[in-house]
Amino acid sequence: MIEKKVSIADPGPLGLAAFALTTFVLSCVNAHLVPPSIAAVFLTAGLFYGGLAQLLAGMWEFRKGNTFAATAFTSYGAFWVSLSSMVYFELTGVLKFGTDANIATGLFLVAWTIFTFYMWIGTFRLNRILNITFSLLLITFILLDLTEFKIISGPIAGYFGIATAFAAWYGSAAGILNPLFNQDILPVGEFKANRESLQKTA
Repeated sequence: MIEKKVSIADPGPLGLAAFALTTFVLSCVNAHLVPPSIAAVFLTAGLFYGGLAQLLAGMWEFRKGNTFAATAFTSYGAFWVSLSSMVYFELTGVLKFGTDANIATGLFLVAWTIFTFYMWIGTFRLNRILNITFSLLLITFILLDLTEFKIISGPIAGYFGIATAFAAWYGSAAGILNPLFNQDILPVGEFKANRESLQKTA
């Protein structure tokens, strides 16, 4: 019996859009562009779009056999669920870090910085827009680490987060528009080594 191969749509644009929107919302808070009283606005986005939608995109990337994208989307989806839950539980008094709250958040972010670092290395085998997105994300995490541990202060991490969000939105838009118009309306910049590898396997 011949097994019929099932093709699914590209989940990448969804995952990038979910990541971008949630990053943008939180980064606007971190950049002090909105009143601190609405800081918790990112919770629902973090749980359901940045969290759930990215987790689903990650599972579909596993189905497509894309290990990098599957690991990235699933992990960062879980990041948003974890961060949103941590903030919610702290606000409601379930978690009581007290004066050590910045250390708890800092440790959490340092761990994600390590993960982002080796994922960033992987983007050098993909395309320039993903490399730019992960480069900005890595810088954002480092700045957030330094902020939480009170080594630096100010909104700079938020500004880099906003830049990260727009880079991810660009990648998402390219994944939607380029196939629809059957041309590179938004070039993503394939690396030479990656192009040659694709040509050999074509």
